[in-house]
Amino acid sequence: MASEVKKPSKPLLRRIVESEMFHNYCHNLPAIVGSIIIFAAVLIAVFGRWLAPQNPYDLTQLNLMDAYLPPAWEEGSNPLYLLGTDIQGRCVLSSMVYGSASSLTIGFVGMIISLVLGTTLGLISGYSNGRLGSFIMRVVDVQLSFPSMFIALVIVALLGRGIDKVLLALVMSGWVTYARTVRAETLRVKNMDFVASARLVGLKRLQIVIRHVLPNVITSVVVLGTLQTGNFILTEATLSFLGVGVPVTQPSLGLLVKNGFDVLFSGLWWVSVFPGLYIMLLVFGINLFGDFLRDELNPRLK
Repeated sequence: MASEVKKPSKPLLRRIVESEMFHNYCHNLPAIVGSIIIFAAVLIAVFGRWLAPQNPYDLTQLNLMDAYLPPAWEEGSNPLYLLGTDIQGRCVLSSMVYGSASSLTIGFVGMIISLVLGTTLGLISGYSNGRLGSFIMRVVDVQLSFPSMFIALVIVALLGRGIDKVLLALVMSGWVTYARTVRAETLRVKNMDFVASARLVGLKRLQIVIRHVLPNVITSVVVLGTLQTGNFILTEATLSFLGVGVPVTQPSLGLLVKNGFDVLFSGLWWVSVFPGLYIMLLVFGINLFGDFLRDELNPRLK
């Protein structure tokens, strides 16, 4: 009997284009807008500094005579500084470009570390049901009784300012959400028939968790991570605005808002308004794309 000829598999790109999720994406305007905002923000953060009018953190490029110049469309402005300057003569647009790189890095890196840590502990707690799993959930319960901003403030106040300190504060306040979500999904999945079959054929616990449990809980984690990235960017901006986040010698969108807050009602509105609007737009785009992923990857919403 002649063996069946296997059909060649389609290229990955073609499978993506022909998928239902991509079709839904192409017909979802908010998702398209959100992804465009995210893509543009990443391009600005990575390549924008080579196009910025100045390096706002290079003292040799600053001139105090250019302090508080208004945006280019107002009287008394300098066309070189499209969005005006701050008290030190730094270009607001250039400062936003440099600050967005720091804010995006903190948001994405903090999300990834929190995701890995919380997912790992959630899998352990959900699958083991032993003393270690119970201990992890008691830690989660205690930490959830405190506002995440309070935990971040305490950590930064104890350890000092710096990007690494802010990252640690975000991770310590953010991993619990992943752990609780993954534990709930693990408890649901581990009692299904395919997991029981894996036990019967003699697979080890770690193999079952990696091959069968993790793939069935990862969609919830991806959605949660996307939405939490925006929250982390806001938290970093808040910490920097309060003066306990990124040092003044390093760029941050939150610091830019803080620098202009004292003169906001003196007619020098552009110093803080433009960075604040950029933060709002960035988080808005992330949330739009996160909502699309939530609708597509959550089987309960189908």
